Amino acid sequence: MVMTDSIRPVFFKMDNVIQNYPWGSVTSVQQLFGTVNPDAQPQAEIWMGAHPNGCSAIDMSGKSVLLSDFIATDPEAILGANTQATFGELPYLFKVLAAEKALSIQVHPSKAQAEVGFAKEDAEGIPRNAGNRNYKDPNHKPELVFALTPYQAMNGFREIADIVVQFETLNIPVLSDLVAAFSAEQNEAGLQAFFQAMLSLEGEVKETAVNALLAYANTHKEDALFGLLIELAEQYPGDIGLFAPLMLNVLTLQPGEAMFLDACTPHAYIKGTGLEIMANSDNVLRAGLTPKYMDVPELVASTLFVTKPVDSLLLAPELGEGSQHYPIPVPDFKFSVYQQVSNTVIEHHSAEILFAVDAPVTVTHQNGETITIEKGESVFIPAYAQRYAASCNGCFARAYN
Repeated sequence: MVMTDSIRPVFFKMDNVIQNYPWGSVTSVQQLFGTVNPDAQPQAEIWMGAHPNGCSAIDMSGKSVLLSDFIATDPEAILGANTQATFGELPYLFKVLAAEKALSIQVHPSKAQAEVGFAKEDAEGIPRNAGNRNYKDPNHKPELVFALTPYQAMNGFREIADIVVQFETLNIPVLSDLVAAFSAEQNEAGLQAFFQAMLSLEGEVKETAVNALLAYANTHKEDALFGLLIELAEQYPGDIGLFAPLMLNVLTLQPGEAMFLDACTPHAYIKGTGLEIMANSDNVLRAGLTPKYMDVPELVASTLFVTKPVDSLLLAPELGEGSQHYPIPVPDFKFSVYQQVSNTVIEHHSAEILFAVDAPVTVTHQNGETITIEKGESVFIPAYAQRYAASCNGCFARAYN
């Protein structure tokens, strides 16, 4: 039974975990939000949610309580009846992501693939924290990224003819047979065979191919694509993923632009800071730019070999008064952005998180409760709040489902 508004507090300021991954930026989070970084650590991600690998805490009358523990006290009231019945947990993880170096090229499995793969690896006795484990949970991991700074990424396969031209122009002798076979079969089957063969290169052939690629790049530095290859080679020397920008779309989101990343689609974040929201999963199949485990056959089995026109990659929002609502094709999460609003009433039926992007956000409830969070801070609002009013002279983001 959902409890009435007057019985329980409705706004909970969050204390979020900062993940210090090596690819993170030392300066971006501090510059954008004034977050202290006294040890000059790479502040890669701020996690907002109840994921066990970085669960947020909330302030309850001056006491710090894990968000997961709070939700467990009354999940139906806090998450919402439909969310609890469907997911049994907070079904999304909300992040600030600040990349100074490129993240690995990766594919996330579909829900069905994750369920099968997770059960299979469990049956094989592979520990869930093992380095050679592909499936950490039985869930899919769709994502949306919203740029706060210029945000460079790769997303989806280029048009097949474009990929063929890129490799024919390189004219690398050790790849000539692979390229010729792909050129003769310019379809999804040909793309799959070529992609798998490239990722499977080993030893001297791989080294020769990468060296030839970089030799070409160094003589074509004025081309932004090859300038990027040189930059990536400094981060991941000798990595077969250096060929990825020739096969995948490369784009730079400008601040305020958003992109959705589908399941079964290769992608990588290269550089920049943004907000990211995803299903509550840690399933990643890697395809390069990484020293971590790569299972090429499993990756290929979980990849859709369809092209994505580069002009289709940005996600256009549905516009409201002072708001932008992004159409998400999965039920796990929704995402909206509000700009310059005064006492805008928001009704909701799920647990949600508000994040202040560049100015304080004040939220008030009909029970008289109010809270103001500063830029870079977040507040958790249970489903039982039902509605509240928000004011902000700048921008804030809203994660919900």
